[in-house]
Amino acid sequence: MAQSDKPLVGILTGSPSDLPVVEKAKATLDELGIASEVKVLSAHRTPDLVVEYVRAAEAAGVEVFIACAGMANHLAGTVAAHTLLPVIGVPLASGSLGGMDALLSTVQMPPGVPVATVAVDGARNAAFLAAHILSIKYPEIREKLKEARADARRRYEGSSP
Repeated sequence: MAQSDKPLVGILTGSPSDLPVVEKAKATLDELGIASEVKVLSAHRTPDLVVEYVRAAEAAGVEVFIACAGMANHLAGTVAAHTLLPVIGVPLASGSLGGMDALLSTVQMPPGVPVATVAVDGARNAAFLAAHILSIKYPEIREKLKEARADARRRYEGSSP
């Protein structure tokens, strides 16, 4: 059963300053009834802690990782290098390039170490993608996604002039 207190999604971010964007992923997963946890860990400043967390989280039942970072953004790649679970990268807008550097470093992974990547600051879509991945195994998540799509369609249709 997916609706437990055990996190199914591990969300990592490289800096506490990124939390306002990262919290959008957590909030979306909460809306869908998917337990998750957020950790601030840097691929550059605390690489050993990143690896330690990934291994412990996987052993504890996390099934998908979301990794959010700006600038050089090696966080998603570091996570992907240490797990066979799905990793979703969220490049964050920061620095003088506004997130383009983070986007490019996230999508340009070597063969065999893939990272699914969403748009710059696309934390909500990362959460939806994680939910889609989990919905393969958990029918109740698939139902929540159907409801979310129907709600979005109703809101869109209701906004027409």
